[in-house]
Amino acid sequence: MNPVMWKKALSVIPNVSKQEWDALDLVSKWLIATRAAVLVMTFLSAMLAGLFALHDGATVNPLWWLALALGLILSHAANNLFNDYTDYIRGVDKDNYFRTMYGPQPVAHGLMTKRQHLTYFAVTGLLALSAGVLLIAVNNWDAIIWLLLGLGAFFVLFYTWPLKGLAMGELSVLIVWGPLMIGGGYYVLTGSWNWNVVWASLPYVLGVTTVIFGKHIDKRPIDKEKKIYTLPVVIGERASRFAIIAMMILPYMLVAYLIAIRYFTPVLLLVLFAIPSLRKVFPAFLKPKPSERPADFPDGQGGWPLYFAPLAFFNNRAFGMWFMLGLIADVILRLVFPGFWAM
Repeated sequence: MNPVMWKKALSVIPNVSKQEWDALDLVSKWLIATRAAVLVMTFLSAMLAGLFALHDGATVNPLWWLALALGLILSHAANNLFNDYTDYIRGVDKDNYFRTMYGPQPVAHGLMTKRQHLTYFAVTGLLALSAGVLLIAVNNWDAIIWLLLGLGAFFVLFYTWPLKGLAMGELSVLIVWGPLMIGGGYYVLTGSWNWNVVWASLPYVLGVTTVIFGKHIDKRPIDKEKKIYTLPVVIGERASRFAIIAMMILPYMLVAYLIAIRYFTPVLLLVLFAIPSLRKVFPAFLKPKPSERPADFPDGQGGWPLYFAPLAFFNNRAFGMWFMLGLIADVILRLVFPGFWAM
């Protein structure tokens, strides 16, 4: 067991040699192979699904919420594993492709065989599926939850190919982390669909979308050469950078609107404490990506040549945490003062 590596792998995507890899425990290998550092975004989506249910007065079974959180996190992990396998099989990750530069690509770097990699994917995917089937069973085999499970499986299997290469990867992230994870998670926990929850999830989900947008800007030149038409390849770097800026500012406006219509109480203004993080990364998005790693670019922000992606992740993590804390405070406030700031 290597708790130090577990902690590291949950913070960054660590580079390891074959010798170091062989000495690691199974948990460390799984965390590195699944790029576990980004799974926090999915954990926050699961948290928000539960908090929105409590916000709307539902009684949430903690065991079913735990099954939901594990199912979503394992689905994201399975997707990351399948992404790497698919790109390797299609030859995308050959010849020092971008993915192999910023972190270990288990198969391309010879850390795992294709069979081992598929085994990791299969076990992770089956555990995610088991959590989903359990939730369907406790909800009397609800047909809508079957549909949500099917949609989740679709995005796990087809995000890398063909969706990402058809400029639909960014939209897929917006759909998956919003309506599917948070809106669908809310449905699983409450038995009802609520579009207010979908709209109220957007402040956080837009931040998640900036991360994938930033990553696709970072790898735009190489993707263009390989004819992988992500949205930044289609619309260009400048338009993509300004799209990210808009998606970083819009969440504050959405929170203000949701307070104005009384879906949120003013306690959600806690998100304003995330503004220093926004101010820290904002100037970088006004300029093209530098050709070399800036001297002041901290190691904790991710492995170069990733640049915009870790900056977007830094901003989204700060906003997401304050958004979650604000929603927790909102739930407590409504419990203590029923009817306060009601719609």
